[in-house]
Amino acid sequence: MILAAFTKSLAQLSDPRFRRVLGMGIGLTLALLFGAYAGLLWLVEWMTGDTTTLPLVGEVTWVGDLLSFGSLIFMVVLSAFLMVPVASAITSLFLDEVAQAVEDRHYSHLPAAAPVPFADALRDTLNFLGVLVAANILAIILYVMLPFAALFIFWGMNGFLLGREYFTLAAMRRIGRDGARAMRKKHLGTIWIAGVLMAMPLSIPLVNLLIPILGAATFTHIYHALSRR
Repeated sequence: MILAAFTKSLAQLSDPRFRRVLGMGIGLTLALLFGAYAGLLWLVEWMTGDTTTLPLVGEVTWVGDLLSFGSLIFMVVLSAFLMVPVASAITSLFLDEVAQAVEDRHYSHLPAAAPVPFADALRDTLNFLGVLVAANILAIILYVMLPFAALFIFWGMNGFLLGREYFTLAAMRRIGRDGARAMRKKHLGTIWIAGVLMAMPLSIPLVNLLIPILGAATFTHIYHALSRR
């Protein structure tokens, strides 16, 4: 079921509306990563003086280095660590549009869904982002204690959290918050596995740019598949 849902999402990349949403999602993702990297360079300069040296980048001179080739490489590498919170941050902005595009193509027989108000979705996402950041900070202790298992801990924990959020937001459009929560508990194992499979490519630079939007589409398919059980 999970593989079928992801395959359908990939196939819909040819849909003009889906490509538009995907393009906006990638653009926002790059903007967030660029902003985070700019903030990092500013912090490095503030702490060390006018210039310093970073791996792959060389001597950092703040604004001038923002547009350098080495800086771009460093940002791509940095994305492997930043994409989990970024993926969470953009769900509130694009999940409803992605879900609607998926439903128009694959579930057109269904009545129109009640869109989640933007303010509510944004509040939920900000709350979840706080949980996500706190969990990853606490997980650093486990990474130090169990370095051989660090990658699996990262995938398992973030897969659980991302699957929980993406599925809840997708299901809320059809069955409301309480219904989404009850359905999530009933199918926790499937949702967790799907979340892990989403978290794994988020750690791969460049590939991870596609995952937040494809994840939103995939979890829309997963919700509809589980709702028929």
